[in-house]
Amino acid sequence: MRYSALTVLTQALKGHTGWMPAWRKASPAPAYDVIIIGGGGTGLATAYYLAKNFAVGRVAVLEKSWVGSGNIGRNTTIVRSNYLLPENVAFYELSLKLWEGLERDLNYNAMVSQRGVFNIYHSDAQRDAYARRGNAMRLHGVDAALLDREQLRREIPFLDYETARFPVLGALVQRRGGTVRHDAVAWGYARAADRLGVDIIENCEVTGFMFENGAVCGVETTRGTMKAGKVALCVAGASSVLAAKAGLRLPIETHVMQAFVTEGLKPLIDNVITFGAGHFYISQSDKGGLVFGGDIDGYNSYAQRGNLPVVEDVCEGGMALMPMIGRLRLLRSWGGVMDMSMDGSPIIDATPVGRLFLNAGWCYGGFKAVPGAGFCCAHLLATGAPHEAAAGYRLGRFAEGRVIDEKGVGAQPNLH
Repeated sequence: MRYSALTVLTQALKGHTGWMPAWRKASPAPAYDVIIIGGGGTGLATAYYLAKNFAVGRVAVLEKSWVGSGNIGRNTTIVRSNYLLPENVAFYELSLKLWEGLERDLNYNAMVSQRGVFNIYHSDAQRDAYARRGNAMRLHGVDAALLDREQLRREIPFLDYETARFPVLGALVQRRGGTVRHDAVAWGYARAADRLGVDIIENCEVTGFMFENGAVCGVETTRGTMKAGKVALCVAGASSVLAAKAGLRLPIETHVMQAFVTEGLKPLIDNVITFGAGHFYISQSDKGGLVFGGDIDGYNSYAQRGNLPVVEDVCEGGMALMPMIGRLRLLRSWGGVMDMSMDGSPIIDATPVGRLFLNAGWCYGGFKAVPGAGFCCAHLLATGAPHEAAAGYRLGRFAEGRVIDEKGVGAQPNLH
């Protein structure tokens, strides 16, 4: 069924009795050309682009729970490409361009809202650093503008410009950045991939790998064994655990990141705002709640819950930037497990284990990468060579010293 205004009207006249399931409840087949482990945004996007761009016929996505039950369903929905290093600028700009055409491509309302991302600066040194980043973006054809204090005040008048401990002096803005409805992304990709013949198999946990001559030739699951020509790991914070089942040790740590939603308000914040003197970012959802987050928890964990010191730190950052939010009540909070790489940049590459591929290390910014990650991983699986936009995201860079350290903090995943 193709979605359109006419379809909605027709179904309304029929009492909404004719809607079809968004995707099939597929049963496992004995063998596939490609098996993708992980039914989140990246896994589903990889399957979709494999089927669409490369006409790979037999593709399966295996999800141990239900589609969208992981980080794709619990994040702060921000998309942007305002990076400094060339490798990251090229990749995230590709991803942002895919976001811009996603709804038409998938025939699904993912609620893409290019409301602008404002990175606030609080000192002359930080202004200069943002100017450098903005210039790097523009040299790569990415939009960027540096606003001074008065220009920013005209656009965002409710910040604390007068008494803030960290003076608000201006912002770097990328107007094409914004937000996207996170769970709609999973549903849209699942529906579109299913229409192209991809089997989406839920409640199917991978428990091990099958080998032939030292290479992966299939997977063992709670729903039986399946042969595979190639296998891709797209499981975010569980990457190290799953890779260990194939005898592979990854340069990845797993940390928890918390996020928060307040009670609903009338429209207030019509963009994305980040605090430059700490780690705090905020936007307003279409339901009216303020959605915000900050640093990851500093310890390694696979639990999808965090601790109170981070809650306090995030709320302090929000109060320092806009004291008015202090009167709001938190409606809920949640945690997701992040696959934090040693340099803060992702990995899209073949592994030393034959026919096993890795799409991981997205740290706390994996959501904005979903279309690009799927697009580039599909290219790698289909051609055997990395896409030019992800050429720097090789697994061997850590051994070779070619790290992509956007923040310049070294091999400390918790600081990225």
